[in-house]
Parts: sequence; structure tokens; C-alpha cells
Amino acid sequence: MTSAYLAPISWYRNFRATPAEPIDTNEHYVKQTIRNRCTIAMPDGPAHLIIPVEAASSHVPIRDIRISEHGQWRHHHWNALRTAYGKSPFFEYYADEFAPFYISRTHDYLIDFNAALHEVICNLIDIHQNVAPLQQRRQPYYQVFEQRLGFLPDLSIVDLLFNMGPEAIFYL
Repeated sequence: MTSAYLAPISWYRNFRATPAEPIDTNEHYVKQTIRNRCTIAMPDGPAHLIIPVEAASSHVPIRDIRISEHGQWRHHHWNALRTAYGKSPFFEYYADEFAPFYISRTHDYLIDFNAALHEVICNLIDIHQNVAPLQQRRQPYYQVFEQRLGFLPDLSIVDLLFNMGPEAIFYL
């Protein structure tokens, strides 16, 4: 599996449906991919959140990619998540689980940061690999800005989590 930052819903759907497969730490880092970016629904439409990395090239294994601490990306990402999902039904319920990742430096390497976020998400949604879902729904679910923007498919998993809470598992 590929390391991913707040991966799209389709990534989690595939993760849940496949046999246990570890993250490939030897794969080469690929720029402008889900490894360090995600898409969320903002009031004006989809927005990309990008984790800056240090000296990344396509010849460096993902395990060696360090998160850059230049700028205030953590602050910007947390503000974007609060703006996008602050009024969603479950943001306040889950916010304390995500805040530590954005309030302080928790990991130096991208792969470790992504893995820790992935673990939180799997615990919150109760995702386990290779589990037959009780009910598979691929239809639209409630989104905060749906009336303004229409349904936006395959956003970051946090969109599904913050909008549907414990029912998120039924949409994977």
C-alpha cells in the first residue's frame, strides 16, 4: 500500500477490502500525490492541503522523506479543517483526536505522520482490513456544503468521518 495523507474515501474503501498489506516504505516518493496532499470541501469548493517536504525527489524512498517545518502549514491545515468541518455533525466529537497532529510537531518523517493519522482514522471508524461490510453504500452522504456545491465525491476520509461519524463505515 501507498502511504497517504488523509487519503480519499476510495483509498480507504480499497484498504478495507484487501488483505492486510503493509505500507511499502521502500517505494520511491512521487511528488504531487496523496502521499503528502489531500482534498477537502471548503465553502467555495474543493481545496488541497499539502504537507511541505524537504528536498524530495523521485529517487528517494518514502521512508526518508522529512516533513518541512518552514512556514505554518500545521496551523493552516488545522484552520482549514475547522473552517471546512467546524459545523459538520461530528467535528467537535473527533477534533481532539486530530488536533495534536496540527498543534505541535508530532513526527519528523512523512511516512510516520501519515501512519499515525491512519491509525487514528481506522480506530475512529473501526476499519479493519479484509472485513466484509455489513452494508455497502456508494451513494452520496451528507456534506456540509452540498446545497452550495453539489455532492463532491472521493474527498479526504475526514469529510466522511466529520459528516457521518460512526456511520462512516457503512459508506466504505
